[in-house]
Amino acid sequence: MALFLGLDSSTQSLSALVIDTDARKVVLDQSIVYGSALPEFHSPHGFLEQADPAVKHSDPRMWVEALERLFEKIRASGFDLGTIAGISGAGQQHGSVYLKTPLSKTTWSTKSSLSAQLVPLLSRSTAPIWMDSSTGADCRAIAEAVGGDAAVTRISGSAATPRFTGPQIRKFYRDDPTAYDATAEIHLVSSFMAGVLTGASAPIDFGDGAGMNLLDLAALGWSEPLLAATAPNLAEKLRKPVAASTRVGEIAPYFVERYGFSRGTPVIAFTGDNPSSLVGMGAALPGTAVASLGTSDTMFAAMRAPKTDPRGFGHVFGNPAGGFMCLICFSNGSLAREAVAERMKLDWPAFERAILSETKPGNAGNLMLPYFVPEITPRIAKPDVRLYGEPDFVAWRSPAAAARAIVEAQALAMRHHSDWIGETPSTILVTGGASKNRGILQVLADVFQAELRTLAVANSSALGGALRAAQAVEGRPYAELFAAFSAPSPDRIAPDPATRSIYTDLGGRYAEKIKAALG
Repeated sequence: MALFLGLDSSTQSLSALVIDTDARKVVLDQSIVYGSALPEFHSPHGFLEQADPAVKHSDPRMWVEALERLFEKIRASGFDLGTIAGISGAGQQHGSVYLKTPLSKTTWSTKSSLSAQLVPLLSRSTAPIWMDSSTGADCRAIAEAVGGDAAVTRISGSAATPRFTGPQIRKFYRDDPTAYDATAEIHLVSSFMAGVLTGASAPIDFGDGAGMNLLDLAALGWSEPLLAATAPNLAEKLRKPVAASTRVGEIAPYFVERYGFSRGTPVIAFTGDNPSSLVGMGAALPGTAVASLGTSDTMFAAMRAPKTDPRGFGHVFGNPAGGFMCLICFSNGSLAREAVAERMKLDWPAFERAILSETKPGNAGNLMLPYFVPEITPRIAKPDVRLYGEPDFVAWRSPAAAARAIVEAQALAMRHHSDWIGETPSTILVTGGASKNRGILQVLADVFQAELRTLAVANSSALGGALRAAQAVEGRPYAELFAAFSAPSPDRIAPDPATRSIYTDLGGRYAEKIKAALG
């Protein structure tokens, strides 16, 4: 057996997936949901409740506690972690962890839990995550310092963006310069988790590093102008970025002794969850678009040549398989769908029926701007839900219409804000929790007039980690690995050609309402 472990430290859960590259099959798929499994961290949705809705932080102790619980769960299932030949994984993008003691100067003791040992290492007790939109002033200051957002985009692939790590670092320095000065090491979630596993200071990879407003994409190193615009002495707190195929260390003795991993098991650089999903979906080569329907909704694809979004909403990241990828992120993903379902008292089968059999495409003209949390694309600073149409719909008295409205609005937003890529996909691969809902998928197929296909393995980000570990350790070509593990399921969802004109008209109305909402 040639077994490789992929981990995905996402917003609401930690997942593990093991593949056997000789047998060409998945042999283990386990996860820990933070809200239900770790209630002591008071994070029912994976983040701490804050009085200010623009602030979204998580407790990094929760992530390492979840790692231990997950390994305990795997061992209890009878799986031998000592058979793992390599490990890689992913973390939710943009989240950051601040340490006053470098991980390379720390030795994990088996006498206490990792979460307890982490506490004295932290210079900042909480970790701002991708949902945080409190850094608008810092984004403006960074952009002004380097010549405007066009200059930031030209260097880093993205305009100065509130959820990105650079503005978060600047805000930390501005709010608490003493704690910032005491910080020896700044990590992304991805490099932090890799560092925990190796017991050493793991570097940030190009794919995840590009989501910081700090990486020079042309030079593939930290940008001196952006570092200077962000915070003093920042280069000293960041390790040199590396390719996603880099071996960053071996599994720490702590995990050998506690969970039975084999000594010397290589750990490959972790990346962001979206770049990892690009690999897991088998879309790391140009030609296929991917829609990930999770806590946030994202659309991404490998790029034939790097180009940037003139509106400043889209992003360019490093492709873990080489080259670059484009991505558009919408923070009102599953959390917004869940908000509608909860308000209208719909379970998910009823939500699906509402779309497939109780309403029609176009929703009788009913339209929703579904910003239940601050939005990233386009930038909506505060929650702002607007309903247009029939009186019962506007008054929240039409459950079926509300279900269709949220999904149509999200699909129209994806189409409208991805037009800068310049390619109209004929096939879209879909992943994420909501990809199991056929009603949601049919709307997406109709709006894009594209065939949708799901992945046979649902956890594309963890699968991407396992595939990258296998590629780095065994040297197998990605094309061979994709054929074995990332082939789409035979189930296809075809668009209804009769809906093309319906969604052209509704898309025009959506664009008008967005323009008005943005002033």
